[in-house]
Amino acid sequence: MIVRAAAEVFEESGYHAASVAKISAKAGVTQGALYFHFKTKQAIAQEVMHAQSSFVQIPDEGRGLQRLLDVNFYLARELQRNVLFRAGVRLAVEQGEIGIQDASAYQGWADQFHEILVEAREEGELLADVDEREFAQVLVGAYSGTQLYSKVATGSVDLIERIASLWRYLLPGIATAEALARLSVRPNWAEPRG
Repeated sequence: MIVRAAAEVFEESGYHAASVAKISAKAGVTQGALYFHFKTKQAIAQEVMHAQSSFVQIPDEGRGLQRLLDVNFYLARELQRNVLFRAGVRLAVEQGEIGIQDASAYQGWADQFHEILVEAREEGELLADVDEREFAQVLVGAYSGTQLYSKVATGSVDLIERIASLWRYLLPGIATAEALARLSVRPNWAEPRG
């Protein structure tokens, strides 16, 4: 309850303008109760940052590279419409301003992407020289940069298209010709182009 309320306040106001009073009011608890669970506003922000993956339900459909693409598009759509997830991502990006240095949120996504890339290897979809763990980390960095650029440029309106562009350039460097022929670099909910 407190973490969700804090996420909403951090997304609405940013870290510096978010006060413990605003967070406790949003959560419907006293400031004393909030301080019982979290000693500082920074601790609350860290918890929101760490909880970002719990604010989304990653689809468990498909395997291999198509699943990785679909998960990336799903996350992009969630960033556009899910305030709680967006708050966690925002705090991870702005953590220097908060006074922390914690890569665990990024590492969590890299670990999830790594698992899917291992599936892609098992399916024979990856080129021989692709290191699944290294590419998972590259993907988190590229995705994060693309997401941030979209947020600054258009308020994330064009995030889906930017993620599609990212993948059009990344896939030839990691996927076999056979896999490339069957992969769709479009969100599964998108309308076909005319």
